[in-house]
Amino acid sequence: MPQFDEQGIRDALRRVKYPGFSRDIVSFGLVKEVVVQGDEVTVQMVLTTNEPAIAAQIRDEAQAVLAAAGVARPVVKIDIQSPAQAVPGIGPAKIDGVEHIIAVASGKGGVGKSTVAANLAVALARSGAAVGLCDCDLYGPSIALMFGSNERPMADEHERIIPIEREGLKLMSMGFLLEEGSPAVLRGPMVTRYTQQFLKQVAWAPLDYLILDLPPGTGDIQLTIVQSVALSGAVIVTTPQEVALIDARKAVGMFHKTNVSVLGIVENMSYFECPSDGKRYDIFGSGGGAREAARLKVPLLGEVPIELGVRESGDLGRPIVSASPDDPAAKVFSRVAAQLRSTLESGKN
Repeated sequence: MPQFDEQGIRDALRRVKYPGFSRDIVSFGLVKEVVVQGDEVTVQMVLTTNEPAIAAQIRDEAQAVLAAAGVARPVVKIDIQSPAQAVPGIGPAKIDGVEHIIAVASGKGGVGKSTVAANLAVALARSGAAVGLCDCDLYGPSIALMFGSNERPMADEHERIIPIEREGLKLMSMGFLLEEGSPAVLRGPMVTRYTQQFLKQVAWAPLDYLILDLPPGTGDIQLTIVQSVALSGAVIVTTPQEVALIDARKAVGMFHKTNVSVLGIVENMSYFECPSDGKRYDIFGSGGGAREAARLKVPLLGEVPIELGVRESGDLGRPIVSASPDDPAAKVFSRVAAQLRSTLESGKN
């Protein structure tokens, strides 16, 4: 009969992935206790979800993995908590001093998600809210460039990272920690560690809103975030064409699976209005964002036109809402911010 210890059982359970993601249940801290008594192994997990099917899948796969490893009597127990019942240290939790946390996400790269996140944050700040912006794209950070800063963050007396301040915002990004042009070479555990540091060890408070600029896709960073912090909701960024909408649906599915409400869709690069004659050109198609929002029964928060000024202002380190608040695109971002404030502060999400 094989002999097992706690570490051997945990190593075996690393073959069980969280449903729909690439990261394993051990790395995300779901396994709270392992007890080995002769040929019986009992595993206790805690899972924050409103979907019993997810817990059932994890339980079945964990039992199968343990049986395949030679455990004669595998017992897997899962304590299922709803997000509202989550307690500090187990499942998603609020960040002290932060009222609302909004994730800005996309299913694919190149749709202007960081541009939307940056301008949304500035628009919220201009409306009178205290706002922070956290660049969670560790491999491709862009917030430092978009706000024209290469400062290095300092630490306070409590060893918390002091965020960089620009345009009335508190900012944190891997771009502030790397030399210009240097890549972030990070393996899975380090990705999780940096993500959690940016969320929990930065002196964000007091804030009304913390905007999280997520990397594209539905990978480990996204799951770390939804398992670590209690999100008020997510904003999905897409462009009108079907190839972007396919991936946007995956992002929506991820948030639904992890019990995060989708606050709405922003369609970026929606159309181009020719300056010379005012004629509208639907370069990437039309109506895709509206149709997807209707299908998902969530608001279409805004349609942002393609404008040279949006790109130029981002490259120059001053988002268009700050650089030119009367610009048509800036007005769209401001309306999106106002709608989100209304939804979250009225408790309608």
